[in-house]
Amino acid sequence: MGLSSVQTNGAPKAIGPYSQAVKAGNFIVTSGQIALDPETGTLAGDDIEAQTRQVMRNLKEVLGAAGSGFGNVVETLIFCTDLSEFETINRIYGEIMGGHKPARSTIGVASLPKGAKIEMRMVAFTEA
Repeated sequence: MGLSSVQTNGAPKAIGPYSQAVKAGNFIVTSGQIALDPETGTLAGDDIEAQTRQVMRNLKEVLGAAGSGFGNVVETLIFCTDLSEFETINRIYGEIMGGHKPARSTIGVASLPKGAKIEMRMVAFTEA
């Protein structure tokens, strides 16, 4: 099983010494995505709705670059700085994921890089 880094200009560049994702055989493990706009490098809004939608756009791009998509996600890990915003996160996540319901955990944290309110990572597979 070979390992390869995944890189796309459709999502923000890594802000540290890591890859946007790593493909290991038929599995893709994304790095955590915060709500950075890939064109500007700044957070996409101050509210949890705008940030959650941007995080999901970023993950869609990274998974797509690896030959996968949301329908192939087996696990999602969500970090958020305010668990009182969980209902909004959950609504947007459910709207975007549709009927697909991978395993998921949500963890409240004190802070995230760049002052983000949310960070998400996913594990998915590809059939290629």
